[in-house]
Formats: sequence, C-alpha cells, structure tokens
Amino acid sequence: MNISTTIRPDGVAVLSADGRLNVVTAPAMRREVQRVVEEGSARVAVDLSGVDFIDSSGLGALVSGLKTARTAGGDLRLSGAGEQVSSVLALTRLDRILRVYAGPDDAYRE
Repeated sequence: MNISTTIRPDGVAVLSADGRLNVVTAPAMRREVQRVVEEGSARVAVDLSGVDFIDSSGLGALVSGLKTARTAGGDLRLSGAGEQVSSVLALTRLDRILRVYAGPDDAYRE
C-alpha cells in the first residue's frame, strides 16, 4: 500500500491510499495520521478510492486515526470507499462513526 499526503490550503490533510489496508499496512496508516496531526492538520480526509481491500486491522487504524484527530480538536473522514470497503464498514457498523463522502473535497465542504 502506498499513502500520499497533501495538505490543502484550508489545512485539511488528504491521505490518499491504494492497495490493501490490512495487518501489514495498517501501522503505516496509523503513523501517517499521527504525523499529520502532530504537524498541525487535525482535519484529516482519507481517500480510499484506491483501496481494494480492508480488514479489521485496517479498520482499527482508521478508528485510531479518528481518535487521534478528535483528541487534537479535529476529525477524520473517509472518501471514495469502494464496494468491499463500504461493505465492511456497513457490516461492522463503523459507517455510523466514520463518515464516508464521495470524494476528499466533499469531506470538509462546509
């Protein structure tokens, strides 16, 4: 899995991931969310449009990121979740906690 990070002019950190978000790659996602929050971007949008598989470790990394962002006064929102990711979020009912938007630009459009 690759994660690329862009900080938008409004301060939102957009993390774009591709590949599999699983037990092997989840620690990298946790570290990247932690890093951007520590550097001052507590509003995080994770673009999952390139993620074709997520498991419980990947979900744990996203929930951990949500907690990290909220502790810093921000939030973590998801975008572009494909069929498998959306199914897992719905089955675990995490779609009630982790908001999913169409695209990263929609995540913080207020």
